[in-house]
Amino acid sequence: MPKMHNRLKLQGFNNLTKSLSFNIYDVCYASTADQRQAYLDYIDEAYNAERLTGILTDVANIIGANVLNIAREDYEPQGASVTMLIAEEEVRDEEEVSNTASPGPFPDAVVGHLDKSHITVHTYPESNPHSGISTFRADIDVSTCGLISPLKALNYLIHALESDIVIMDYRVRGFTRDVGGRKHFIDHNISSIQNYLSRDTKDRFQMIDVNVYQENLFHTKMVVNHFDLSDYLFCVTASDLSDKEQERIERLVRREMMEIFYGRNLSREIETWKTPQ
Repeated sequence: MPKMHNRLKLQGFNNLTKSLSFNIYDVCYASTADQRQAYLDYIDEAYNAERLTGILTDVANIIGANVLNIAREDYEPQGASVTMLIAEEEVRDEEEVSNTASPGPFPDAVVGHLDKSHITVHTYPESNPHSGISTFRADIDVSTCGLISPLKALNYLIHALESDIVIMDYRVRGFTRDVGGRKHFIDHNISSIQNYLSRDTKDRFQMIDVNVYQENLFHTKMVVNHFDLSDYLFCVTASDLSDKEQERIERLVRREMMEIFYGRNLSREIETWKTPQ
């Protein structure tokens, strides 16, 4: 992939479309029907349309876009979506926008539409009555045209939506022309989505990449590298359980996380917490 000059002079508008899509997953063990319902109620309240709208508004501000219109909906029995229309703000400096990898800011189902781009979030809480495992998934898409980049919001979103597993795709589509008429199919240097992750995020997660450089397509999976059973129990604490029950639940949770991470059902339970290969 050729290196692009920071001050690339374009012929008209930058027509490149940059799309960042990722799924986040939160895993929990809730043994009884009441506990599972309490978990779903908690998730539905913590990630309702109003809060998701606030997160997407922050994303629009981070990437340098003006919010034009918002549509949002809380669903029954659970879940939410939001849509946001945004417009690109005036870019102060080409070199600032065409930057090398630098992590974006951090935070202390929504969809956003931009006049040239869109932001979307949809949430999917679910529960397995047989195993006691409950999961929460949020699908997030940030797609922009022009000089603004969705990668600037990556770290903020990972921190704002705390999760056990993150699966991300980034793709640059189309082309733009310079003043000499030559087509450019990408306007910034990137070898991996990991280039844009902060150090604390890299320290917290184990990661693997599947990248197709010639297609400007980048894929990264992340799973937390530290496991504490207390983080995955709802309505009970580890001290309430026998050692044997703690071991059983830990195997269930680990297996659930690895099946989500690898995207397939595992034939046997995971006994150890291994770095994904």
